Amino acid sequence: MTLASSTEMQNTLDERRREHLLAVLSAATFVIFFQAYMVAPILPTLAHEFGVSVEHAGVMIPAYLIPYGISTLAYGIFADRIGIHKVMLLSLVFFAALTLLTATADSVEQLVLWRLLTGIGASGVVPLALALVGRLYPYEKRGRPLGWLFSAMAGGMAFGSPLGALILPSIGWKGLFVATALAGALLVLVLLPLRVVMASAAQSAKIGIRQLLSSYRLLLVTPRSRRTYAYVFLNSTFHAGVFTWLGVFLQQRYNLDTAAIGLALLGYGIPGFLFGSLIGSAADRWGRAPLIPVGLLLGSLAAAILMLDFPVWFAPIIAMILSLGYDMTQPLFGGIVTSFAGKRAAQAMGLNVFMLFVGFGVGSLIFGALLRFGFELAFAIFAAVEAVAALLSVSLFRSEVSTNPSLIQIQRKQL
Repeated sequence: MTLASSTEMQNTLDERRREHLLAVLSAATFVIFFQAYMVAPILPTLAHEFGVSVEHAGVMIPAYLIPYGISTLAYGIFADRIGIHKVMLLSLVFFAALTLLTATADSVEQLVLWRLLTGIGASGVVPLALALVGRLYPYEKRGRPLGWLFSAMAGGMAFGSPLGALILPSIGWKGLFVATALAGALLVLVLLPLRVVMASAAQSAKIGIRQLLSSYRLLLVTPRSRRTYAYVFLNSTFHAGVFTWLGVFLQQRYNLDTAAIGLALLGYGIPGFLFGSLIGSAADRWGRAPLIPVGLLLGSLAAAILMLDFPVWFAPIIAMILSLGYDMTQPLFGGIVTSFAGKRAAQAMGLNVFMLFVGFGVGSLIFGALLRFGFELAFAIFAAVEAVAALLSVSLFRSEVSTNPSLIQIQRKQL
């Protein structure tokens, strides 16, 4: 066997391991987002069971999302210091154990407490998975694997919301948490053999507190990084605010039961689940500049339609438009973040997921606070802000063009 053929075989083996790891990380991302989004459509049921208002029960959503976002910063620190593989596995163990313990709650207050702890424990998986992709794939080929991860997020949303509502009558809300916990435990066992691949992709880096603070400051030093993180936060605030309360809106307007709410939300996440990798490939080929404004406008359009008087059968289509707006923005922002991460990939992606999930929590809180004035006004405000963000993004992200050398050469020939 020649040296060239031996090297080719090794590269093929490394590629297979890399793709296998990507598949497992996508599955873990799917399960985490599934359990995050299975809560929103069952809020009316939980409120009725514990004898509280829907707004009171809704606190359990930001109680999970905001601690999740804040904790990602700490996980990025630990990962850069002791290794991504160790921290990711530990976080997945916490996720499984705390999700199982959530099923023991016998009051809304206990649910909120367990959700808060689960948010802290589970927040190391997704940002570190994104950081690993940044290490395993070059920037010009990163759109597809990032598309898979964000497709897994979208898939978790797509199936978490309707299935959570549809399965609820059969196994109860406690059964939902038990089943999700078992899925997390299974993923721990599947991920264990891949820890060597993860460890080789991202080496540990011991830094002091001053260096750490300086690293975060450097992540925000350029206009490109500041606007990207700002849009991650703003866009997640919009999507969480609209989607978190969408089930409650449909229940109040059309008097739907839990199963019907699940069916009405069925469209959410489907575009990303089916087309996420294609959107990522399009970003690799044409750049992110032409896609981001369209995604933001689609989100605004979905919120604006919700202000109108539409038949209930149209709800899944609205959810699909809203979802497509998410799929054409957040994965692309994530790709931009990986390009300026440098040696602190885990910290950079930790900050990205911090903005993402804190935005989710803040959006849920803001929209809930606006409900005292009615759903129509809340939708109008969110739609208007997202539309303005879309218009500004045309100029702010105009430099995010393709860095694919072959495409640049083709474009030059065309000129």
